[in-house]
Amino acid sequence: DHFRMGITEKIKDIEAEMARTQKNKATEHHLGLLKAKLAKLRAQLLNPEKAAGAGKGEGFEVSKSGDARIALIGFPSVGKSTILSCLTDTESEQASYEFTTLTCIPGVIPYQGSKIQLLDLPGIIEGAAQGKGRGRQVVAVARTADLILMMLDATKGDTQKHLLEKELHEVGIRLNQEPPQIYLKIKSGGGVSFNSVCPLTYVTEKLVRSILHEYRVFHAEVLFREDATVDQFIDVIEKNNRSYIRCLYAYNKVDAITIEEVDELARLPNSIVISCNMKLNLEYLVETCWKYLNLVRVYTKRRGEPPNFDEALILRTGATVLDVCRSIHRDFELQFKQALVWGRSAKHCPQRVGLTHELMDQDVIEVIKK
Repeated sequence: DHFRMGITEKIKDIEAEMARTQKNKATEHHLGLLKAKLAKLRAQLLNPEKAAGAGKGEGFEVSKSGDARIALIGFPSVGKSTILSCLTDTESEQASYEFTTLTCIPGVIPYQGSKIQLLDLPGIIEGAAQGKGRGRQVVAVARTADLILMMLDATKGDTQKHLLEKELHEVGIRLNQEPPQIYLKIKSGGGVSFNSVCPLTYVTEKLVRSILHEYRVFHAEVLFREDATVDQFIDVIEKNNRSYIRCLYAYNKVDAITIEEVDELARLPNSIVISCNMKLNLEYLVETCWKYLNLVRVYTKRRGEPPNFDEALILRTGATVLDVCRSIHRDFELQFKQALVWGRSAKHCPQRVGLTHELMDQDVIEVIKK
């Protein structure tokens, strides 16, 4: 634990130095390096070396079930448990809820034939960046989610949102961002070759080299395909510790504020207003979550029979016929001859397709074996 204290001290020092450094052209380089150091230390905090007695937190790894996973994140008492019991079948937890703040409670939302796993993460993200308490495991579970549903108290304005965003940012979760368009390949020799296809306004070649140096990378190929910031470049180096996840902000308790304020909140990007007590807008919340998850439903049919619309295969967007075969049975692709597809992805119905054909939502497929 001594080791961890040392790191937190270092992080505090660097943050203090960054706060007291003026931001201008002359200090850009210095600040960039400090950011890299900070990112490196944070990564060490989150995945400490295995040597330091790797005690796993008990009762936290939640098995992935269902077709997609949504993590509920928010401060205590914003109504996470209420929404869990409203949307899912996990009613029983409500009574014993005071004591279950430490574990992770999964619930399942049945929606259009698919099962979406909803995880209620304890509201103890604060301090996770310092490696405190259960924070680390909460982060690990949040990383595996396909969508983060951030529950906010509408009566508290924006403060909660900024705090949670900052915490998630520090542990390497990037909300509603695309991975930066930077190509980085680490090599075994030949120094650093640096190119960009557009004018760079945030970083210089010198800064990029210094940051790579800080990470003990002396031979690499770097290509900037967009005008990225220092933080984005560091994200590319640390790409094993970064997750880019869609996030939906749900403002709860809208029955306690004025209608003008509700209107204002509802117009914010990626935001939705709800009330658990009055059961307002909950169906729309589930619909929006589904839209954000970008899932594709595919129905199968046997030869000479109508399609089976009761059970859908739920796949990620961009799924191909090969993915369908794998999700039916793993030996299925070996016996595959061709498939017939009806629906939006077919040029004409039915279209004969091979394994590489991409499917769209609510397609019907019939697989013909050898």
